[in-house]
Amino acid sequence: MAALRYAGLDDTDSEDELPPGWEERTTKDGWVYFANHTEEKTQWEHPKTGKRKRVAGDLPYGWEQETDENGQIFFVDHINKRTTYLDPRLAFTVDDNPKKPTTRQKYDGNTTAMEILQGRDFTGKVVIVTGANSGIALQQICTIKQNIFSCFPHPKM
Repeated sequence: MAALRYAGLDDTDSEDELPPGWEERTTKDGWVYFANHTEEKTQWEHPKTGKRKRVAGDLPYGWEQETDENGQIFFVDHINKRTTYLDPRLAFTVDDNPKKPTTRQKYDGNTTAMEILQGRDFTGKVVIVTGANSGIALQQICTIKQNIFSCFPHPKM
């Protein structure tokens, strides 16, 4: 095991395990942050995975959150009559994947209609497709199969 550490590899297969010198902490409102004691810095993202986390749910029965005279959060276990600075909910954190603002997606000539429509729900909506006489727009019309209103006059037969 020492050889793994010497080589810079972890002795575990858990990606959530923190590197040496790191600690996982929580804010008053349940956000998880990571303290690097070696460099005396903190950050929101897990140092290995880059994920943000938050605690899930309330404190366990019999626990209470308090703040000490230095403003640091600690936790009181009234059942076992002990205190700790470790949030007991840290064992039950969930990944926080904030929704990033949607940016305009660019497609090229190799993009299929199914790739463009993936994950979109058009139920109860009117879809407007222009240039539907060939290419991707024609594929979209065939794929959507809903109420389609065209912005161009139909060709004369």
